[in-house]
Amino acid sequence: MSKGPGLYSDIGKKARELLYEDYQTDHKFSVTTHSPATGVAITSSGLKKGDLLLADVVTQLKKNNLTADVKVDTESNLFTTVTINDLSPGLKTILSFKVPDQRSGRAEVQYLHDYAGICSTVGLTVNPVINFSAVVGSPSLAFGTDLSFDTKTGDFPSCNFGISYSTTDLIASLTLNDMGDTITASYYHLMDLVTNTAIGSEITRSFSSSASTLTVGAQTSLDPLTVLKTRVSNTGKVSAVLQHEWRPRSFFSVSGEIDARAINQSAKVGLALALKP
Repeated sequence: MSKGPGLYSDIGKKARELLYEDYQTDHKFSVTTHSPATGVAITSSGLKKGDLLLADVVTQLKKNNLTADVKVDTESNLFTTVTINDLSPGLKTILSFKVPDQRSGRAEVQYLHDYAGICSTVGLTVNPVINFSAVVGSPSLAFGTDLSFDTKTGDFPSCNFGISYSTTDLIASLTLNDMGDTITASYYHLMDLVTNTAIGSEITRSFSSSASTLTVGAQTSLDPLTVLKTRVSNTGKVSAVLQHEWRPRSFFSVSGEIDARAINQSAKVGLALALKP
């Protein structure tokens, strides 16, 4: 377990990674080149979604405690993120903006303590939306809240609460979202550390629509370089992903998804290749 309770976004994170990370039904390719001497890394990515082809190039520069990321995509958007770490112990500052969107700028401050995790984000506009989250507790038991305040309307667009319980091999969490309308419970259990075998589940209930969704999944290492993940939901969708590290830091993934309620439809297949020479 990590030191301190972490941030609010960490509540239920391990279960979400197990159930949703690496699954895709599109074709994705990325290649990263890195120069240790200058601290510059360049990542070129392409994504094929049906007949649509999207691409972007990300340049990252690291210098001491400063990290700058500049991303350019096929729609001529420029995304810039500047991260300053350890201005003081546990403190991180993040500045980001998008060109040509003049209202996209925002500043974020994160502070991690042995018994608390605080994050505050404010939009760099005349009437910004201010987001604040705080978690108190320990790595074993933590309570937190996440809320937003619109300075223009004086309203609170969102107000969420969460609790997390963790041991060396088990993490359980409960969150109340959408102004109390949605409740989500998640569970993650590491069964075998050697084979990285784990199971997880997430159930969400909407009180206004009386609708519930349940997703369960598992992962295991077939060998030291190959990981298999599977999941199934109460909507009838069954998915699997096989990821192989064919060379250090370079991965090839194959994903598949079928809908048990529409077996006449073709299965969806996704491919991903990430190269890091």
